[in-house]
Amino acid sequence: MNVEFSTGGEAAARALIEHGVDTIFTLSGGHLNPIYLHLEHSGIRIFDTRHEQAAVWMAEAYGRFTRKPGVALVTAGPGFTNALTPIASAAMAGTPLVLISGAVGINMAEKLDLQDMRQAPVIEPMVKKALVCHIPSRIPEFIDLAFREARSGRPGPVYLELPVDVLNAVPRGPSEVKVSPVDARPVDIGKVSELYDMLVGAERPMIVAGSGAWYSDAGEELTSLVEAAGIPIFTAANGRGVVSDLHPYCFGGSIAIRPGASAYAGFSTDLVILLGTRLNLFSLFGGVFNPDARMVQVDIKAEEIGRNRAIDLPVVSDVGAFVGELSRQIDREGTADVLKKRFGGWVDTLRGEDEKGRAQAEPQWACDDTPIHPMRLMREIDDFLDRDDDVLVTDGGDATTWIGMTRTIRRAGHYLDYGLFGCLGGGVPYANAAKLLYPDRRVVLLTGDGSLGFNFMEFERAISKQLPIVVVVSNDLGWGMIRHSQEVKLGRSIEPVVELGTIRYDSFVEAMGGRGFLVDKPQDIRPALDAAFESGKTCLVNVMTDPTAVSPGSIALANVGAYQ
Repeated sequence: MNVEFSTGGEAAARALIEHGVDTIFTLSGGHLNPIYLHLEHSGIRIFDTRHEQAAVWMAEAYGRFTRKPGVALVTAGPGFTNALTPIASAAMAGTPLVLISGAVGINMAEKLDLQDMRQAPVIEPMVKKALVCHIPSRIPEFIDLAFREARSGRPGPVYLELPVDVLNAVPRGPSEVKVSPVDARPVDIGKVSELYDMLVGAERPMIVAGSGAWYSDAGEELTSLVEAAGIPIFTAANGRGVVSDLHPYCFGGSIAIRPGASAYAGFSTDLVILLGTRLNLFSLFGGVFNPDARMVQVDIKAEEIGRNRAIDLPVVSDVGAFVGELSRQIDREGTADVLKKRFGGWVDTLRGEDEKGRAQAEPQWACDDTPIHPMRLMREIDDFLDRDDDVLVTDGGDATTWIGMTRTIRRAGHYLDYGLFGCLGGGVPYANAAKLLYPDRRVVLLTGDGSLGFNFMEFERAISKQLPIVVVVSNDLGWGMIRHSQEVKLGRSIEPVVELGTIRYDSFVEAMGGRGFLVDKPQDIRPALDAAFESGKTCLVNVMTDPTAVSPGSIALANVGAYQ
């Protein structure tokens, strides 16, 4: 469709509309005015943040929740550099995201104009593709390319730079506005038979389903497979919930420190089937799995296969399509009942180990001590969020570790943490994005007191835009994960760099017009949560937790990976 546009800015706005963008996250800047002029009354919701970092965090949350590219719009120079941290996080997590940045005009380059810098070379190593458009009539074409790249294969962030004079210029001739949908689900049929033969020969198989299972919308296929063949499944990253933790064949999170059967399964299995998940720190780089186990890895991105451990059956494929074909082969062969009977004892063993592991953690979950044990706080949150559509987002080192050990995830796309990049500060933007997407669902952010400080002013956005999120702070008076990893590694903590002290975050939120609650007794946690949601306001529940409680994550931080 060829269309005449008054300016490049109008061309950009119209292209975003044609791509079905319903929300744009932004912080205003003069380089963006030519686009804003045509978005203002377009029907696209514009959510303005107090920091560009928060805008891109919100776009990342949008992409991870919806599986559609989140869109962030930032201005040149410092606006662009403020966006880099969440872009790095999105790249590590494989989040579909389109970042559009303004830039100094082409004619002003190297004149020392305001906010001038070479932006594309900075961000290019961090994104799937970095695009710069210098021709106004081609802006819709570049936007279409950005969306296709963000969604295709393994999703990820894409950067598009639009200099301000290009946005202000009148396109010469009509522009082609196009939307080129990409919805391919490639599957390696030959490898399906090979995996089937491996299953027939296995005694103790396990599936680990990760983000690739979520992005390929493989929940139904996976549920059908584990039910038909009786294969135990664990979930990871954005894959948490693709099969509900309440399902009899799902044993929750795959991370070995989670109370339950994960560690036992990894050490005892003879066949590991990795579906859209990577061997990284959280699996001790593959070390949590029996060294004699046969390894299968299905991933849409070939370079991920074989990272950190040799793979017996590498499969480059869409996860959902591959699992569906495997189920059909089992059905054709008529061996579902045979497999289910063979694996029945293994599943029963894992159920026993799951009960044993949870029983060992029960004293912490039920602890009545003060200061409050963090695991007691997590149990209270998990018990409270008992609806399938409750949304929980997390932020902070130890806080995310504790809740990851506890949370029962009933439904995919309803739990979000910082992922492998391990970056703090996205919590409040994540929660705001969740509430914006799901206004009728309960949204809770569980955060540490340290991570809360990064984007605290996004509370003002939540309050002014009437987003009644509830933020629960595990307040251990400092940078807990760093404190305890220093104690493990160095024999003591270095107080000047880990101590934050007693801060009334609840009073800050009250001062901005929200509600605040201070909790220092475990029996008062649930009443505070009830009161927060009954208020209908943006709320912060400031829970004073035990600063001496050491999480397994802190121990791992001191002994594994980058800190060595």
